[in-house]
Amino acid sequence: MASALPEPAPLNPSGPGLPGNAHRVLIYGVTGSGKSTLALRLSTLTGFEAHLVDEEIGWLPGWQGRPEAQMRELAAELAAGESWIFDSTYSKFRDLLLSRTELIIGLDYPRSLTLFRLIRRTVRRIVRREQVCNGNVETWAKVFSSDSILIWHFKSFTRKRRAMREFAAQAAMDHSAPRVLLFKHPDQTDRWLASLSDAVGS
Repeated sequence: MASALPEPAPLNPSGPGLPGNAHRVLIYGVTGSGKSTLALRLSTLTGFEAHLVDEEIGWLPGWQGRPEAQMRELAAELAAGESWIFDSTYSKFRDLLLSRTELIIGLDYPRSLTLFRLIRRTVRRIVRREQVCNGNVETWAKVFSSDSILIWHFKSFTRKRRAMREFAAQAAMDHSAPRVLLFKHPDQTDRWLASLSDAVGS
């Protein structure tokens, strides 16, 4: 069993409220953890532009995956900006983002919680026919197919959790690596956002 992780580092009041006065933030987490929602909330607080990877890079209409070369070109262009918040990354262009990232926010939430959130979100999107991932629509057929987002949750959970913890371990040993905030529960994330809001508003 992993030992309890410490509370995130205190905010830097001299900057926009982010540790180390970071201006380029990568949010990383298990499927269903609320990465996009956090990116948008953080964008509102900091003024940094949020980039939603599934919308802007990963998908074309008709649930067609964008070719890798195009993904890397788009990712490199966006990562060249002076300030941004990415709501995730794909392995196909992770190197391009990490080379520019100053702060990683890891959403290391429990499997049961994220699966429940994912199911609730998926049902809502199907019922309301919400457009996601660059104009696509989730369907019951897709949920029960081999490309199901629920199946992806189970396939990727352990790998994503391990990656987050590796980022944190690297940051502890290498001060040139991006700083890492690792949140274990949404309540912890919400408390941090509240403190960020206070710092920005002060």
